[in-house]
Amino acid sequence: MALCAVLGCGSGRAKYQPVTPAQAPTPDSPTVYFTSEISPESLVRIFKALGVEMEGKVAVKISTGEGGNTHYLKPTLIRNLVEEVDGNIVECCTAYGGTRQDPKKHWETIHEHGFDSLFTVDLMDESGQFQIPVKDKKFIQYDIVGEHLKNYRSMVNLAHFKGHAMGGFGGVLKNASIGVASTAGKAYIHSAGKTDNATKAWLPGNLASGKTQDDFLESMAAAAQAVHEYFEGRVVYINVMNNMSVDCDCDGHPAKPELLDMGIMASLDPVAVDQACLDKVFNYEGKPGDDNQPLIERINRQHGTHITEYAEQIGLGSRSYNLVVID
Repeated sequence: MALCAVLGCGSGRAKYQPVTPAQAPTPDSPTVYFTSEISPESLVRIFKALGVEMEGKVAVKISTGEGGNTHYLKPTLIRNLVEEVDGNIVECCTAYGGTRQDPKKHWETIHEHGFDSLFTVDLMDESGQFQIPVKDKKFIQYDIVGEHLKNYRSMVNLAHFKGHAMGGFGGVLKNASIGVASTAGKAYIHSAGKTDNATKAWLPGNLASGKTQDDFLESMAAAAQAVHEYFEGRVVYINVMNNMSVDCDCDGHPAKPELLDMGIMASLDPVAVDQACLDKVFNYEGKPGDDNQPLIERINRQHGTHITEYAEQIGLGSRSYNLVVID
C-alpha cells in the first residue's frame, strides 16, 4: 500500500501494468530512493542517501542538450551535486546531423547552455575512442566509447527521464549506453551491431526498427552493462523526472511536456531506477493539464519497456525494488 501511495497506483488508464507478482519486492531487492522535490539541495540529499563514497576521478554523465532544446538538466540544478563529488561533466558527440555531432559544434552548444562556465567539461571522444567488452554478444560484440573514459574511476549517471523518439524513453540505461558511446559507438548500437558508420547506420536495413526494434533496445542494454562492468559497479544512477516531454534532449524542437514534474529517483541498480520511473509514470492518475498518456503512448509505440526486461534478463539489475521516500 505504501508503494501505491507514492506511485499513484490504480488509475486503470495504462495498457501496460508494470507491477506484477513476478516483480514483487523482496528483502534482497535493490533500494530505489525517491524525493518529490527537484532542487540542487534534493539532488545532493538523494545522492547521500545512497551511502556511497565515490572513488578517484569522477565522471558525471549528463546530456548537455541539443541546440534549441530547453528541457535538459540545467547547470544551476546540478551544480551542488557535481561539486559534492568533485566531478567533471562528461559527454560524447552524437551520430546524427545537429549541433553536437562534431566537437566544434558540440563545444559551442556546451557553451551556449552554460556548462563550461560552471564545470570542467570533458568531451570524451574528442581525441578518439576505444572498445570495452560486453557480456551479452547477441547483437553487439563490444562497446565503442570515448577515449577519455579511461581517465575516470567512478561515474555519476545523472539522467533526465523523458520520452525518446526511438527508444520510447530515456533514463539511466540510455545515458550509460548511447550517452557514453562515441559517434561510431552510437551508430553501432542503433544499428544493433550492423555498422559503426554514422552515415550508414540510418539506412533502411541497418537502422533497428519495426520487428527489429527489440534488437536496438537489447543492444542498448548490453552496452549499459558494459559501462557498468567497466567501472566494476562504481556507478550511481539518478533519474530526474522533470520536463518530461515525449521527445528527448537530443531533439532541438521537443514537444511541450504534458505531464507535470514528479521528482527524483536514485539507486545503485540501473534497472531498478528506470523501472521505478516507468512504474510511476504508468500508474499515475493523470488529468487535463497533467497527462501521462502522451508519454505512455510514446513508450509503448517503441516497446520501450523491453529495455528493463532485457537488462534484467542479462543480469544488469532487477525490475523489483524497495522504494524508500526521503521527503
